[in-house]
Amino acid sequence: MPIGPARMPLMDHLGELRRRVTIIIVAVIVCAVIVYMATPTIIQIFIDPVRQYLPGDGQLAVFSSLGGFTIRFKVALFCAVIICSPIIIWEVMAFFLPALKPSERRWVVPTVAALVVLFFIGMVFCYFVIQPAAFGWMIDQSSAIATVIPNAEDYLNIMMLLELGFGVGFELPLVIFYLSILHIVPYKFFRENWRFVYVGLLILSAFTTPDASPVTMFFMFAALVLLYEISLAVARYIIVAKDGKEALKWTRDDYANRDIEAA
Repeated sequence: MPIGPARMPLMDHLGELRRRVTIIIVAVIVCAVIVYMATPTIIQIFIDPVRQYLPGDGQLAVFSSLGGFTIRFKVALFCAVIICSPIIIWEVMAFFLPALKPSERRWVVPTVAALVVLFFIGMVFCYFVIQPAAFGWMIDQSSAIATVIPNAEDYLNIMMLLELGFGVGFELPLVIFYLSILHIVPYKFFRENWRFVYVGLLILSAFTTPDASPVTMFFMFAALVLLYEISLAVARYIIVAKDGKEALKWTRDDYANRDIEAA
């Protein structure tokens, strides 16, 4: 897709933004219309991981005449956004691309690819690991005090929010990686303050898991800690290869002094 020039009048920038937003909206709408026809099958796929925990015959229940349409529309829109996520990410990145230096632009395609891959890995992890554990725990808590009626809208809303939360949560390694590599936050800070980072990840896990389940929060926290350590390991390798092992102990002032000496 074409990239605009680095310098444009304000109105041209707004026109470029409108063009890219239009591409995103049209792509999502067209995809949602197509996906809507397949939503009965998609919903069955959605509930497969938790079907064994559903009471009765394992089918969801709808409690209003428009409930079926509302649910199908939400699922179709959700799936359309997920399917079009490579287009959405690229259009957002491409809008800011002209502001980057030529040496920085070579990171754009790998970054977009990594964003998409990590997002889908997070969703797959949620689908196969988190959903069964989370719904098993929640339904067990409810069945101890009342009869559980599997409300389709309630169940699918939680499922989609979980998928989205884990997809976004799995972008953490890329954020940590770029903060370290670009020296916005030195590697030394991340390594020395790991206890505070872990507490922050625990709080983030609580906010990004919509079901208020300690099981879900624990799995999210464990996954984020693992991804955090992996991202730091990759950042360490690149920093050492680029600036030497002593750079692992540098602060922001050290990087600033190096840049001044290089200039």
